[in-house]
Amino acid sequence: MPKSVYLMALGIFAMVTSELLVGGLMPQMSDALGATIPQIGYLITAFALAMALGGPIVALAVLRLRTHHALLTLFALFFAGNALAALSTEYWPMVAARVVTGAAAGAFFGVALSAVAQVAPAHLRGRATGLALQGLMVGTLLGLPLSSLIGGQFGWRAAFVFVGALTLVVAVATVPALPRLDRSDDAGRLRTEIEVFTRPRLWLVMGTSTLVIGATFAAFSYFTPVLTEITGFSRDLVPLLLLAYGGATVIGNAVVGRLAMSHTITVIVAGLALNTAFLVVFALFADVAALALLAMVGIGLVGIPLNPAMITRVQRAGNPRALVNTVHSSFITMGVVLGSWFGGMGIDAFGLRAPLWVGVGLALLALLAMVPPALRAVRVGHEAADTAQERSSGGEGPENILVT
Repeated sequence: MPKSVYLMALGIFAMVTSELLVGGLMPQMSDALGATIPQIGYLITAFALAMALGGPIVALAVLRLRTHHALLTLFALFFAGNALAALSTEYWPMVAARVVTGAAAGAFFGVALSAVAQVAPAHLRGRATGLALQGLMVGTLLGLPLSSLIGGQFGWRAAFVFVGALTLVVAVATVPALPRLDRSDDAGRLRTEIEVFTRPRLWLVMGTSTLVIGATFAAFSYFTPVLTEITGFSRDLVPLLLLAYGGATVIGNAVVGRLAMSHTITVIVAGLALNTAFLVVFALFADVAALALLAMVGIGLVGIPLNPAMITRVQRAGNPRALVNTVHSSFITMGVVLGSWFGGMGIDAFGLRAPLWVGVGLALLALLAMVPPALRAVRVGHEAADTAQERSSGGEGPENILVT
């Protein structure tokens, strides 16, 4: 596996850690910035919305640059945002810093995944994508406790300094490690990149990703109150349980990454079916500690780890270039936003078990969307049919073909 794939994973880790670190520093930041706890919570929302809406805009801005230049530009923008956050003494400059870092992170996901698709051998593309996305899984696992530890020992500003320093290290290491990509004069043309979005199938595939992630985050966003108020675990134990969930996502991502290229549709359908079952068990038996814990870990194994397979499917429906990957990341981020929002609405209406049932509903919708490609795969008997169907509306140019 090329060294640059590991560097992309480390860059993604830095950006996911930056997204989550506010959650572990709320009291300190509230006191320092003169803001309420809910206002500090909005900083997380600002980052997510900037990823979803600003990421594609920033990706368009760097589209004409070669991949390594685009990555270095995004590293610089992300570093500047974290520097502004570390230096902020008032609330609104911090909001601006979160918007800058969120937009840079959204574009970075797309450009980094495009770089991975270019440097990895064709038969290892799915595995390379999974490896790069381990930065997301490990960042989700360690980002919050790591920021809490650094912030508790050295102050909340030190957490932003740490992320900025890590960004700088990865950027410097990327310069010699990443080959000079995208030498074709046509590679960065705006029209070439945008034409792919005229394919209806691409939008349907990306919309399915929103449902897949929304199903998981409808439940995940409210694990803590469910585990404490219904299951009966102590608040001190919940962080350890969430670490177990995070560990399950790392394992699941490694497995899906190895299967994403050869069994794309099978992995997504099986993962959704299992996720639906685990969500149902959690909803029905949230008051039974052993079953609740088993269901939570199961959701970790088959929820977020479907990302490598979803990315492979989107790249087949469109292409493996930066803009497609960035827009797909926006769809995934909107799944996080919508899942947590619908889950909160469910709590207001029906109580704490409702987010789990919301997750079930979104997972069933995603399964329904997967019925046509699953039937095609069964009919033909192998996944080559899926590959051909996903790219059928966009021609047979080299940028549309992933070798399976």
